Amino acid sequence: MPELPEVETTRRGLEPLVVGQTIRSLAVREPRLRWPVEPSLDRRLRNRTVQALSRRGKYLLMTTGAGTLLLHLGMSGSLRFLPERREPSRHDHFDLEFLSGAMLRFNDPRRFGSLHWCASPEAHWLLENLGPEPLGAEFSGEYLWRVSRGRRVAIKTLLMNGRIVAGLGNIYANEALFRAGIHPSRSAGRVSHKRLEQLVDAVRDVLREAIRAGGTTLQDFVGGDGKPGYFQLALDVYGKAGEPCARCKRPIRVHTIGQRATYYCASCQR
Repeated sequence: MPELPEVETTRRGLEPLVVGQTIRSLAVREPRLRWPVEPSLDRRLRNRTVQALSRRGKYLLMTTGAGTLLLHLGMSGSLRFLPERREPSRHDHFDLEFLSGAMLRFNDPRRFGSLHWCASPEAHWLLENLGPEPLGAEFSGEYLWRVSRGRRVAIKTLLMNGRIVAGLGNIYANEALFRAGIHPSRSAGRVSHKRLEQLVDAVRDVLREAIRAGGTTLQDFVGGDGKPGYFQLALDVYGKAGEPCARCKRPIRVHTIGQRATYYCASCQR
């Protein structure tokens, strides 16, 4: 599933290409995404100029003068900017067509992505309860200390709770916990203030490095230019069960936490 770095990579690549473009139409070939695409969306978007392209958690927000288009890439979705019209392929579910002749095309083999229209993004039901951005000032060791006290839930589960921190998915939670030396199954309430500060630093470092590398491509992800990400080359633990730890050379282990595969080093993480 595209996580925060992949969505931010997509946003950065598309921003200079779509901001300032005027929308001609929205051509929907498959409205049955995770939630049905609103039939009136084409009418709402016609002749609207894209003013900004931002991100909240794993969601892309395209702002126009009349409202905001809210898009989620789902498990396998990608957005491509095409300078001119091309024939769609099987899983190209919609095109946002511009007066310039260019278009933004959404491809999603599993159809878990979504497209919504909202007047006020911060009040939309998909966004209103999201926690702070992990790269923002509100996400800090002090914040994690406050929200984790008294919680028995695993620290990895806490990190992946979107109400606690927005957009931090499985790959990067695994990597950040390894860098911080914290065992993923440790109860969140038992992690010290100092170690939570180290964890926040690790989360930010991992995310920034992943964004610079264009995200992580394990199966489907490509950025707005159609190119894969390369952060998978720098992964320390994710997907490396049985391989030697980069620090101590003992084998990386894997087990399930919160129904997600969790990779860690039992020697380096406590």
